[in-house]
Amino acid sequence: MKSEIENSLIALLKGVQHFDDEVYEEHRELFESLADGQSPSTLFITCSDSRINPSMITQTAPGDLFIVRNVGNIVPPHGEMLGAVSSAIEYAVLVLKVKHIVVCGHSNCGAMGALCDLNNPKFDAMPTVVRWLRNAEAARAALGPLKAEDAGPETVKELAQQNVLLQLAHLRTHPAVVGALAAGEIALQGWFYDIGSGQVVVIDEQTRQERTVRDVLSDLGVKA
Repeated sequence: MKSEIENSLIALLKGVQHFDDEVYEEHRELFESLADGQSPSTLFITCSDSRINPSMITQTAPGDLFIVRNVGNIVPPHGEMLGAVSSAIEYAVLVLKVKHIVVCGHSNCGAMGALCDLNNPKFDAMPTVVRWLRNAEAARAALGPLKAEDAGPETVKELAQQNVLLQLAHLRTHPAVVGALAAGEIALQGWFYDIGSGQVVVIDEQTRQERTVRDVLSDLGVKA
């Protein structure tokens, strides 16, 4: 009998085989057109959570999104923690010339639940995770004092939305983003994705409230 590890690997490899044999052939022209370069319109920053599929949510094709994923969809302030996120932002803005940056949080986010109780001894074995989540800690201030028992669905949702706004503010500390904003070459937007309902809402930076996609499209002169 095959182990659980073997079965999960087999499932992955069968998926690749299906892609090679059928999906690629169906979209061969698209993939061939992408072979020599990319020109995505959007830098999409979201959580590493396995339930989030940016291309499915946005109904975009390969080559449309430049995706950055990490625990808690975090953007460290410029100079605070130079690394993969900072370099991806610079590359997306300065080289790929993306027109939009979206920061997308989500419901039932484990990172936001952990943020309610970072001093719990269970995190002693995860010092890297704790240090990383410190970049989201200021989002808690909007909700007041929080304890582990507060980490219910509504609190996690509110914290996730405040975190999106915080990471948008962090984005504005990156020189590449500041320059592109000043030149009118880029726009930033925050989203919240509810996994159970499939609904995405836009988090308005000015009012700090959620707005429906339909309303935002209407503001842009598009009939949804």
